[in-house]
Amino acid sequence: MQLKDLIGKVDVRKAPEGNPEIRDIQADSRKVGKGSLFVAVRGTAVDGHTFIAGAIEKGAAAVVCEEVPAGLEGAVPFVLVPDSAEALGRLASAWYGYPSEKLTLVGVTGTNGKTTIATLLYNLFRRLGHKVGLMSTVCNYVDGRPVAATHTTPDPLELHALLAEMVATGCDYAFMEASSHAIDQRRISGLDFDGGIFTNLTRDHLDYHKTVENYLRAKKKFFDDLPAKAFALTNADDKNGLVMLQNTSARKLTYSLRTMADFKGKILESHLDGTLLEVDRREVTVHFVGRFNAYNLLAVYGAATALGQDPQEVLVVLSDLHPVAGRFEAIHSPLGYTAIVDYAHTPDALVNVLDSIGELLSGRGGRVITVVGAGGNRDKGKRPLMAREAALRSGQLILTSDNPRFEKPDDIIADMFAGLSEEERRHCLRITDREQAIRTACTLAQKGDVILVAGKGHEDYQEVEGVKHHFDDRELLRKIFGEQEEGGAR
Repeated sequence: MQLKDLIGKVDVRKAPEGNPEIRDIQADSRKVGKGSLFVAVRGTAVDGHTFIAGAIEKGAAAVVCEEVPAGLEGAVPFVLVPDSAEALGRLASAWYGYPSEKLTLVGVTGTNGKTTIATLLYNLFRRLGHKVGLMSTVCNYVDGRPVAATHTTPDPLELHALLAEMVATGCDYAFMEASSHAIDQRRISGLDFDGGIFTNLTRDHLDYHKTVENYLRAKKKFFDDLPAKAFALTNADDKNGLVMLQNTSARKLTYSLRTMADFKGKILESHLDGTLLEVDRREVTVHFVGRFNAYNLLAVYGAATALGQDPQEVLVVLSDLHPVAGRFEAIHSPLGYTAIVDYAHTPDALVNVLDSIGELLSGRGGRVITVVGAGGNRDKGKRPLMAREAALRSGQLILTSDNPRFEKPDDIIADMFAGLSEEERRHCLRITDREQAIRTACTLAQKGDVILVAGKGHEDYQEVEGVKHHFDDRELLRKIFGEQEEGGAR
């Protein structure tokens, strides 16, 4: 493809002199070869502009950048743009034939619930007879074929390549998580969205965004950029829900459990294995537990209806769907207690899950034992908050290691422990080894109790000093419960 054919939808400050044939597009100078178009992106850690000279030496046919380094003028055709990260997405879209324009594409953003909502929409639309693509934290899918996920939202080149695969496979719908990092870093640039869903906004990723206001602005930008043809569906019960709709051109829709909304829901009954909901005056029993999941299901129902699906058919399919791996996933012990594995790794997510467990146990007896840690090299401010929220809602708290990354696990646990009062500390154990922490919880649990193992959910590894070691909370619990069956009742 020739350079000028690629830059048709790119905001160009200065057009290039020359029109070379482009063999591929690269944002990593190490991958540049003869005929490459090198896009110099200013990242959070490195500035691609410092690698322009090296890219030219490797044979780059042209360069897209925000400024031309001194001494390189005329070396190759330069395309000057105001934002090279934004340009990369648009170039990737052009390279792959504008795949998102050939799909009905819906993005889901918010602190919690993105994976569940995107995955349920994927499963729902497949059950309704469509070929569908999914991009999520757990896994990407091209119709029924899994594609390993490395980021919540892939980089622009990988993202548009994946969408092109979906188009080639015959997909007509695609659902994706849109993380705050991806929005802020313009990784979703060049995408043609037909809908956007907002779940909620609580403290998270402040190691990157620095302030909650910056975090909110990143989420809001997604809705600000939606076209008029799209829908913008928001959680009216979240204090930031309506903020997301303030400046959008999209069709504005709301969902709620508490107030008037376009899509209204109500919890009628709750059990450990499911919930009876009323959705727009229709009753439906689902295999999901907790108020937060009721919100997730309402968002899925609202989005599907906004996309023209029959409401009754949508509810019938939702009644048969099951939770996403590692999201409020219940595993039952032969000794009469239940373990719940959940990805909750923010204070608000812990509150949601623990409040749901508390509601289920209300009037039935049984206590809550919570096993939780916090990730290393991430927002330290949420650590004491997580411990405090867990302690307030648990009969026994066990602080343990999560993904320590390049921090010492005991230091992370100490940060969490510092958030507890003297009374709360008396009901808290600190067990650094995660397996031992989970085994201890199982030893302490009695019939009717619920153990929450929080933080890692679907993950099957622990990241320590840059190395991922196999570790799966669900696998370990099933092993422990298998041992209990072999050993008989206590």
